[in-house]
Parts: sequence; structure tokens; C-alpha cells
Amino acid sequence: MDINVVLAVIAFFLFVLAITGVRVVNQVERGIVFRFGRAQQEIRGPGLRFLIPGVDRMRKVNVQIVTMPIPTQEGITRDNVSVRVDAVVYFKVADPMRAAIEVQNYLFAIEQVAQTSLRSIIGKSELDDLLTNREELHKGLALMIDSPALGWGVHIDRVEIKDVQLPESMKRSMSRQAEAERERRARVIVADGELQAAQKLADASGIMSETPAALQLRLLQTVVEVAAEKNSTLIMPLPVELLRFFDRATQTTAPQLAAQSRAAASSEVAAVDSERVRPDPVPPALASPGVPELLEAVAAEDQAVAVGEEPKAAAEKPAR
Repeated sequence: MDINVVLAVIAFFLFVLAITGVRVVNQVERGIVFRFGRAQQEIRGPGLRFLIPGVDRMRKVNVQIVTMPIPTQEGITRDNVSVRVDAVVYFKVADPMRAAIEVQNYLFAIEQVAQTSLRSIIGKSELDDLLTNREELHKGLALMIDSPALGWGVHIDRVEIKDVQLPESMKRSMSRQAEAERERRARVIVADGELQAAQKLADASGIMSETPAALQLRLLQTVVEVAAEKNSTLIMPLPVELLRFFDRATQTTAPQLAAQSRAAASSEVAAVDSERVRPDPVPPALASPGVPELLEAVAAEDQAVAVGEEPKAAAEKPAR
């Protein structure tokens, strides 16, 4: 009876030890077994694993991809601009044995290496590269972190910069620069449009100069477009050359008319004088001696009076 009790107790203790030696390894984990403190070369895969109680000790390592955010790092770029940059690192354990033996805490080690590498990238890069050329920075940052991580059995999948925080003064300067650039582009577009319009107008003027009727048709078309609005007043343009033509014609015609008037007046005066100066036939009664001399004296006086009055009448006639 005593022997059965002892055997039962021994069996119970063996069962308890067997249970305590059972370990379950998940699908996303790998087990590293340390026997008397020495790591076994065999890496335990997922499933039910048996260990020697009191002798073996298992350490599980997660082999999933880990997403680790890098805290915001402040630095000065190569062109002396103070910025604050944060990033994110994606990595996984490629060699569980090294991750468990070569480094005490590979997560903390990767975080510190990522922070120092990010500060180094900030100091080597310019502000324009941080804002526009991030692909090259991602590759360089991943290479800098992956170099020490390979010795720890960790593979860096990718590194990306999340945000770049600029000072307020730099933001205002960049906004002014962008505004000036947009204004420059707008002015260039306007100038290009004016150049094309000028070229088209020059071509149109050349065609109109060859066909003068086209200018008249264009004028009539403009009149039709203006007349479509009933509340508008239509003003027909009068060329200045036409006014100058009338002015020159007036200046050339007035002296000719005055000369013709003066010539007509002179001819009329000469005709009157010839009629008055013509001697009448002397009657036989007046043919006595001394009478002809008296008649000549009277005719001379009449001629003098007529010559003095007729020019005045001739001068008043053109004026009327």
C-alpha cells in the first residue's frame, strides 16, 4: 500500500514536470532554446515544443514587420535652415538567433540608430531636397540604418519621412516666393498673348493694305455691331486727311476767285472808260475856231471825275 502511494506521488510529480516543460510557439514567432545558458543551434518553429524542465529556457522572437515611428528630430540643414523632421521605420527580424544574442534589445537599438541617422540626413541635405526630393533621402536613410542592423539580424524594409516642420518666417518667405513665381508666369502668359495678337494684327493690316475694300467692310461690320445696342450713340469717324484736303482746296480756290473778281472788275472799268472817252462827232455848228479846245477841256474833266468814282464801285461789287 505504501509503495502504491509513493508511485502515485512520483507519477504526479513527473506529470507536473512534463506539463511545465511544454511550450507553444505561435506562427509569427520563433523560439531560441538556452540549455544551461547555452543557445541551441536549432531554432524552434511554430507549434507545441517540449523542454527539459529546470534545464531549458526558451526566448521567443517576433518575426513580423514592425512599424516604429521616429520621434521628431530638430536640426539645421546644409543651407542653414532650422527644421523639425519626423519619420517612420519598417523592419523585421531576419535572423532570430542574432536578434536574441547579438543585441540586448533590438527594438531600442533600432530606434536610437534611426534617430541619429535622421539627424545626419538633415544636416547633409538642403531644404529643397527635404521638400521635393524625398525618394533619395529615403534610400539614404534606409541604407544608414540597415548597415548596423544587419549585424543584429534585423532587415530594414523601408524608411519614410512623414513631415517637415518649418519656422513661420521661412513659411512666409516661401509663400512670397511662390506668389512672385505665379505672378511672373502670369505676366509671361499675358506678354505672349499680346505678341501673338500683334502678329495677327500685323498680318491683317497687310491684307487690308492690299485690298482697301476690306477696311471699308471692317468699318461697316463695326457699325453693325455697335448699332445692335439700341441705347448706344453711333459716332462715325471722319478721317483727318479728308479735313486737310478740304482745307487745302479752300486755300487754293480763294485766291483764284479773288483774282478772277479783280480781273472782271478791271475789264468792266476799262469798257466804261472807253465808252466815255470815245469822241462824239462834232456838229458843224461847233466846228468854229476855239470850240474844239473848249470841248476837249470839258471831256478831260469828266474823265477825271469818272476815273475817281468807278474804282470805288468796282471795289464794292466783289465784296457784295
